[in-house]
Amino acid sequence: MNHNRVLSLALIAGLLITVLVFIGGCIPATEGEEGGGFGWEMIIFLVLIFAIFYFLMIRPQRKRQKEQRELMEGLQRGDKVITVGGIYGQIESLTEDSVVLKIESGTTIRVARGSIAGKREQ
Repeated sequence: MNHNRVLSLALIAGLLITVLVFIGGCIPATEGEEGGGFGWEMIIFLVLIFAIFYFLMIRPQRKRQKEQRELMEGLQRGDKVITVGGIYGQIESLTEDSVVLKIESGTTIRVARGSIAGKREQ
């Protein structure tokens, strides 16, 4: 399943749980119970849900973004790379927003700098 789809489903599930918790807190107290409303248990539950979302989705995505940014900053002439489109090539020249790659047939192509998926080993 696509990562964006998983993220969307998880956020929808989190919102549904949050709505249910708030609705549950609005139920009036019955006989023998202390007042209804929103208790500490609900607050702790919400904090735990958001902590789980952070550690399972937000933090790993930030880590991937940091790794991609470091890759872009570390590109040099002569590096062998692969693009997100699956093109293997060697960097001929770099500009601020594009990269000229020499591919196997000897042809050079210009691609956006952000389309470099990663370096490859020989």
